[in-house]
Amino acid sequence: MITNRTMLLVLASCLLAWLLGMIFIPVMDIDAAQYASISREMLDNVSFLQVYDLGKDYLDKPPMLFWLSAISMKIFGVHDWAYRIPSMLFAMLAVYSTYRLALLFYNKTIAQLSALVLASSQAMFLLMHDVRCDTMLMGWVAFSLWQMAEWYENRKWTHFLGAFAAIAGGMMTKGPIALMVPVFAFVPHFALRREWKQYFRWEYIPGLLLIALLLVPMSIGLYQQYDLHPGKIVNGVPIQSGLRFYYWTQSFGRYTGENQYHEMSYFTFLLENMLWSFIPWIILFLAGLVFACRDIIRKRFRLGKTEECITTGGFILTYCVLARSQAQLPHYIFVVFPLASVITARFLHSLLFTENLKEWKKPVLVIHAVIFVLLWCALIVLMTFVFKNIPRVIAAAAAAGLLALLYMLFRNRNGGLPLLLKTAFFTVAGINIFLNSFFYPNLLKYQLGNTAAAVLQEQKIDPAKLVQYKIMESRALHFYAQHIIRRKETADQLRPDEVVLTEKDSLSTLQQQFPAMKTIFEGEYFGITMLTLPFLNPATREKEVTRYVIADLDGKP
Repeated sequence: MITNRTMLLVLASCLLAWLLGMIFIPVMDIDAAQYASISREMLDNVSFLQVYDLGKDYLDKPPMLFWLSAISMKIFGVHDWAYRIPSMLFAMLAVYSTYRLALLFYNKTIAQLSALVLASSQAMFLLMHDVRCDTMLMGWVAFSLWQMAEWYENRKWTHFLGAFAAIAGGMMTKGPIALMVPVFAFVPHFALRREWKQYFRWEYIPGLLLIALLLVPMSIGLYQQYDLHPGKIVNGVPIQSGLRFYYWTQSFGRYTGENQYHEMSYFTFLLENMLWSFIPWIILFLAGLVFACRDIIRKRFRLGKTEECITTGGFILTYCVLARSQAQLPHYIFVVFPLASVITARFLHSLLFTENLKEWKKPVLVIHAVIFVLLWCALIVLMTFVFKNIPRVIAAAAAAGLLALLYMLFRNRNGGLPLLLKTAFFTVAGINIFLNSFFYPNLLKYQLGNTAAAVLQEQKIDPAKLVQYKIMESRALHFYAQHIIRRKETADQLRPDEVVLTEKDSLSTLQQQFPAMKTIFEGEYFGITMLTLPFLNPATREKEVTRYVIADLDGKP
């Protein structure tokens, strides 16, 4: 049994790591910084039905993330942590909904484990600072699954309305996948329970009408922005209908070939990325999935009235559909992590709280102990050698974390939380507290946008005067400067009264055209989302970074 005190302690540790990431880590290029910039631009333009990115039409993602983030920044100010608040709240909703969904079919311990597994998976720590649509989508989908299951079990209309409203919210966050996941979850569930009449309930009609009604504001915006002006060019493609693009091309077009994106389209791509994104639970999840499938086969594909296939069926069907897409990214699978968490929790309960798998306990613990020790060793290396400005006391604290882990492993006492869980929660929460407090903040000093924007604020430079010239695009620059920074492609377009942001190699050419030019700041940047060992090595980092300058072209203060 897991006590309420233990439950709260683990959740509080995860929440601490989440908050540290939200507060101390700047938004990362490309996606998170782009979405933050779009949200700020929406707030600045007071344009909630039409979405723009750097003044141009934007049609890649639905507007829910931008709506809620813009409202948050309206309340708290334009800050990265304000942009992240709505997503954190939806992450908390996902954890709670996962707990309540599991509690419908299993005992309290499995429900608690389900919530703790989801809250402590590596993807959740990442999503708290590298905010994308997937955090919000996960919350909507988990809530809709819980509410729908509650309605099937208890027949309360409040749950029915909550389920379909959540589906609409998810569709306004990332498209039809928010409707597809509940379908994929409940279709096999009803089939295995032989509840054929559930496929033909009349209540689905008002539910779909509710979805359609809630989608009206977004649909009006799409119609006004695109359908009334057919032929607009977005990402190099003429758009004849924003409604068709959203409801068909962006999702189903990935299978028909209509969608322009073609990347990472092999079947095991998402599973390979779960090897890191579902740490420290990935091995236990895979074992749990195999056991769940075995149980279904042993029962000859027939479940009792109190059993469920929402989690197993929902995960497998969703994975198969996503994995057949011609365009995949690692975070696409995050939408079914609540289902994966319940599957994992069921296996953990059998392994640690019953005698069903007693011969598995020691091997599983040994494997994970080795993994946890290696993770702490990697953290010590990061805290000691990568960034010289991290105080030595922090590296010593990381080493103390490793010693604490070893103490738990070799001086385990009976009673309380099982050792595997204790070391897993300690490792994942502890390591992410270090990463979010020290590693990522130092790493983001090498991101161009936020560092350049900080110079503008320190030097009191009007961002309207700044011009980008022959330098990579950083969406974080527009967000932190709270202004759309112009870009000019040729030197003859530059004016003496402007301040230029450019690579250092361009200075000699500009010096000839603007002899009075004065360098205000010189820095270095690197594409931090594509880390390499030469960059992480301080001895070779100089060869990996690109030097840039901020210069006043007329040299006048």
